[in-house]
Amino acid sequence: MSNNSRRKHAERPRASLYEEVTARIVADLEAGTFPWARPWGAGPHNAPLGLPRNAATGKPYSGINVLILWGQLFDKGFAAQNWLTFRQALSLGGTVRKGAHGVCVCYADKFVPKRDRIGFAQGNAAAGQGEGDREAEAVPFLRRYTVFNVAQCDNLPDHCSASAPALPEREIIPSAEALARATRADIRIGGAHAFYRPSQDAVHIPPQPAFFDQINYYRTLFHELGHWTGHASRLGRDLSGAFGSKLYACEELVAEITTAFVCASLSIQPTVRHADYLGYWLGVLHADNRAIFRAASKASKAADFILAFRQPAALTMPSDDEAAA
Repeated sequence: MSNNSRRKHAERPRASLYEEVTARIVADLEAGTFPWARPWGAGPHNAPLGLPRNAATGKPYSGINVLILWGQLFDKGFAAQNWLTFRQALSLGGTVRKGAHGVCVCYADKFVPKRDRIGFAQGNAAAGQGEGDREAEAVPFLRRYTVFNVAQCDNLPDHCSASAPALPEREIIPSAEALARATRADIRIGGAHAFYRPSQDAVHIPPQPAFFDQINYYRTLFHELGHWTGHASRLGRDLSGAFGSKLYACEELVAEITTAFVCASLSIQPTVRHADYLGYWLGVLHADNRAIFRAASKASKAADFILAFRQPAALTMPSDDEAAA
């Protein structure tokens, strides 16, 4: 098989997965459902707030896999956010029930075709160069794998179904307060509007009593801290987009999903902070079936950046490349 054929073969399943996931998310948005802000506790089962985890390794999923698994969680009414592969279930002494249907998640990676590796090694040697002086072009790919919810399995150890502790009913959330302080971000409380100003590298937010539902103070704060992570001194996203532009819409989408990931990790129910951007987001997703993958990946990195400030040492979210299989 030629290098071009190999690359086309590698690209084909990836493009299909991009289209498949994007179509599902676009359908949800057009129906008025935001995949990162589901109605937690509203269905027949009360799934615990939090990020989905691999039941065998304990690692949280990240990026687009979070949105895929949250969607399946609500569609099927599962009561647990723990998932594993068929082989992982067997390795733990359990079984996946006959007839159970899993959900495809993805693992992102790159590979260098063997012929390219050999060719570049020979070229380097002929030119008197060391092996690391030139690099063959790596071909990115997405690998699908199927996971099952622990509710679809039998005879698994008890720890596989462990749930996150319930959030106490109080307006001030100590864990959220501590996390916001630990970032050492310049958080300026006052005024009537919430926003992040890159030129000042400062987050502005109204005082908590100004929010009709005071829990929205934390949701809004972490939305703006999501933008804060994009500063050139941190994750270096492009924050120059003007209101109404594609760049602006994409950054708002990243901040929306970041907020959902951080809030879920703190057992705060995610909601949509900027539903008025729905039209912009649909336009972006219709035009580019990879946009939601990029936004979810950037949101995982942003959430990881914020959550790393938790004390004691936080459990960080792996990148898509490290997502538990």
